[in-house]
Amino acid sequence: MFTQPLAAIDGSKFKGVNARDKNFTRGKIKTRLAKLEETIAHYLTALDAADRQESMDGSSSGAPKLRDRLVRLKAQMQKLKALETAVHASPDKQVSLTDPDTRLMVTGDRLTGVVGYNVQTAVDTEHHLIVAHEVTNQVVDRGQLPKMASKAKRRLASIRSRPLPMLAIIAAPT
Repeated sequence: MFTQPLAAIDGSKFKGVNARDKNFTRGKIKTRLAKLEETIAHYLTALDAADRQESMDGSSSGAPKLRDRLVRLKAQMQKLKALETAVHASPDKQVSLTDPDTRLMVTGDRLTGVVGYNVQTAVDTEHHLIVAHEVTNQVVDRGQLPKMASKAKRRLASIRSRPLPMLAIIAAPT
């Protein structure tokens, strides 16, 4: 039935070097900005209360620490806004800081994902060897199948036209 060589094609998600906390999307930046604004509002309220307490009894309160924290929070806000412009400027609306090529790839349950790569592999069904592969940062596998099929077909045709070299398999001592 099968006179031509066959290849099995599959895609897998591989984790990149980039951590999830160093990958930013529009939604993540929006959420973090909202939390940061809420925290700043909390600190401003605490600073007002500390100032009132200081004026009433003349004692020193934790106002300097609160002011330092506010300065740090405002600096974080500026960094997030700069990242927001970078995310809007990127074609796929994502920015990864550690490994710029990685992308957030959502898994089947839609609640979690991996920041990494989409690796497409074609394996010869007779010898179980990889005959073609491609690493992409596209999240969806759908458009990859025709490209991988033609790559595998070309590669299998070139392998079948010449004899396969002998492979030496060395077993590790047990």
